[in-house]
Amino acid sequence: MKESRAPTLEDVASEAGVSRATVSRVINDVATVAPALRAKVDRAIKKTGYRPNKAARALAGSRTGAVALVISGSDGSADEIFGDPFFGRITGAIFKHLRTMGIHPTMVLADSEQARAEAVAFVRHGNADGALLVSTHADDTLPGLFVDAGLPAVLFARPALHAPISYVDVAHEVGAGLAADRLVARGCRRVVTIAGPTDVPAAQDRLTGFRQAMARHGQPSVSVAYGNFTQDSGEAAMLDLLARVPDLDGVFAANDLMAAGALRALKDAGRVVPTDVAVIGFDNSAPASTSVPALTTIAQPMEEMAAEMSRLLLAQFTSPAWEPECKIFNPHLVERDSA
Repeated sequence: MKESRAPTLEDVASEAGVSRATVSRVINDVATVAPALRAKVDRAIKKTGYRPNKAARALAGSRTGAVALVISGSDGSADEIFGDPFFGRITGAIFKHLRTMGIHPTMVLADSEQARAEAVAFVRHGNADGALLVSTHADDTLPGLFVDAGLPAVLFARPALHAPISYVDVAHEVGAGLAADRLVARGCRRVVTIAGPTDVPAAQDRLTGFRQAMARHGQPSVSVAYGNFTQDSGEAAMLDLLARVPDLDGVFAANDLMAAGALRALKDAGRVVPTDVAVIGFDNSAPASTSVPALTTIAQPMEEMAAEMSRLLLAQFTSPAWEPECKIFNPHLVERDSA
C-alpha cells in the first residue's frame, strides 16, 4: 500500500506565510522567535497536522549518529549505478570521511519511485539523522521529496529540477576548458567532443565550457556526438565522429567511460593514440588509469567534496536557522599517456 503524504515543513510555512527556516526555529524552540510569530506558526502546525519527525528533533541535539547515503537512479538501474566506477569513487569517499567522524553511513538504493519514497520514510522514521544524496539521472524526484518532507539532506551535483537543497559540485565548464587548453597545446587542430545527455546539467556545462574554450583558441566550430556516459555509447559516438570528421586529431569525452569507448573505436579504426589522435576524459575514475593507453582526464577533488557534503549535512543538525548552501570545487588536469 502506498504511504500517504505526511504534512511537511513547507506546508506549515505556506499556511503561516513564513519561511521554512522560521518554522524550523519555532519547532526547535529557538528563543529569538517573536511570540506573535511563534503563535502564528503553532496555529499552522495544528491546522496542517504536521508532526515533527525524529530527524527534526535531531536538530535539537538528540541524534542517532547515523546517516543514509541514498543512491538514486532510473527505474531498475542497479546495474547502471554499480557498473559506473565514478559512483564507486563518490560512495567510497563519503564512507571514508563519515567513518573518521564516528558517523555510521547506511547505503540505500533508490532505483524506483517506490524505493525513493521508502528512502524518505527510512529517514523520517528515525533510522538516520539525514541523508547524502547521489543521483544518476536528470529528472530525479528524490531531492524534492526530501525537501518536501523537511528532512536534512545534501545532494552531490547541482539538481536538474529546482529544489531548495544544499549541494556540492565541480566547476564543469572550467574543467572542460582545461581539456581544451591541453589539446590545443598539443597542436590539435581538428578537435571533436563526445558530450553527455542533454538533460544532465553537468553534461551541458562540460559541452558549453569546451566549446567556449575552443572558441577562445580560435576554433569556433567543434563537432559533437552524444552519448549516455557509458563505454558503448562513447564507442558509438566516436565512430560517428570518425565518419563525419575523418581527419580529427583531438577528442574530449565528457566522462572517462565514454573516453574508454572512444579509445576502443580509435584502435579498431587503426588510429594511434596519442600520435594520431589525443583523447581526454573527465572524472578520473577507474578506467582512466587502467585503459590502454592510460587516459589523460579532468579530476574532481572527491575527498574534499565528500567532506563538504558531510559539513553541510551536520550544519543542518546543529542550526535550526539553516538555509540551503552550495560549494563549487575547481577540477584539475591529470596528465597520462592519451594526451
